[in-house]
Amino acid sequence: MANRRLKSEFPGTDGLTIAGLLELPAHSPRAFALFAHCFTCGKDIVAASRISRSLVDQGFAVLRFDFTGLGSSEGDFANSNFSTNVQDLVAAANYLRENYKAPSLLIGHSLGGAAVLAAADEVPEAVGVVTIGAPSDPHHVTKQFACDVELIEKEGIASVSLAGRPFTIKKQFLDDLKKHQQDNKIAKLGKALLVLHSPVDATVSINEAEKIYVAAKHPKSFISLDNADHLLTKAADAEYVASSIAAWASRFINDKFQVEVESANLSKGHVQVLEKNHQFTRRVFSDHHSWLSDEPTSVGGADLGPDPYEQLLAALGTCTSMTMRMYANRKKLKLDDLVIELQHFREHNKDCEGCADSPQKLDVIEKTIQMTGDLTDEQKQRLLEIADRCPVHQTLHGELAIRTVQVD
Repeated sequence: MANRRLKSEFPGTDGLTIAGLLELPAHSPRAFALFAHCFTCGKDIVAASRISRSLVDQGFAVLRFDFTGLGSSEGDFANSNFSTNVQDLVAAANYLRENYKAPSLLIGHSLGGAAVLAAADEVPEAVGVVTIGAPSDPHHVTKQFACDVELIEKEGIASVSLAGRPFTIKKQFLDDLKKHQQDNKIAKLGKALLVLHSPVDATVSINEAEKIYVAAKHPKSFISLDNADHLLTKAADAEYVASSIAAWASRFINDKFQVEVESANLSKGHVQVLEKNHQFTRRVFSDHHSWLSDEPTSVGGADLGPDPYEQLLAALGTCTSMTMRMYANRKKLKLDDLVIELQHFREHNKDCEGCADSPQKLDVIEKTIQMTGDLTDEQKQRLLEIADRCPVHQTLHGELAIRTVQVD
């Protein structure tokens, strides 16, 4: 199965639509990460796309998006500022939380790095924050249009050239930058921090990385990006960044995707299913456990969990295996290992051939059982008989009534 790319939209600042791209690995993700791009860039800038895809190859799910007024997101860039960037980040984290899983990692490039530092306390599930070529103070960004700052202060607005493109900057943008005290945010981060910076970065001096590192409390780490430029235009540099993040993050996150545990206050034998999104992803709760159910991408799902029939097969298979093991242990049989595989399919019901009505299809679950150990043929046959006596098998094979009741 190949990696997947899902276009995403969610409400950002003032309800404006934010456009994002969620990239998922072929199998269940190790964790979800949120990526914030650099000043006046976009989610599809080469550094963002390369780092994200490399992280996906290493098992992470990554959401990158365009800040308000940039790329495919709604809004006017002239009316945006650092505060709206932070709000958009929080909105993106909420989107992941509500539809998939809250991000464990917040990753920001350049001004996006300053933004993830500012937003980190509003994403309690995040265990790690990563900055790439980031300034310690968002006001540092004004150096990119230093010659126009006086005009903006005087006239209240000016058109500036950034990376060869014209952008309108208003005085409110400058005023907003002055409001943010990053030192206090960094000192109270309360999360693991990784600072990546190039010593030859001509846009944001490596001195900014030092300020971030000194202000932060442990656990914190620094990785030099050697000869990389600020925008990480070399593919090798972006891949190195992703590999470094993945290796560093493995110390703070589980290597296995898990649904966040919440108390559903359910009694034993009671299961609750909640919508995770308005597609197919569902959260399933029992008394002490939770997991995801989904459909494959081929039918519009995100494939973040087993589909309903796979869960049905799993219920029958696990019950069969437990029942056989319990019997083997009680009878002291030398059953060393047990492998059960199940498939569901529909076949033509031969009893209905030639019927006046349309041909009927019969649901079939096929179990294949492999037993390893010093067992006689008679013992194996007896274990096969026991397999069909497991409670779930008896429930499915017996008379089953399913009642649907509406409650308010």
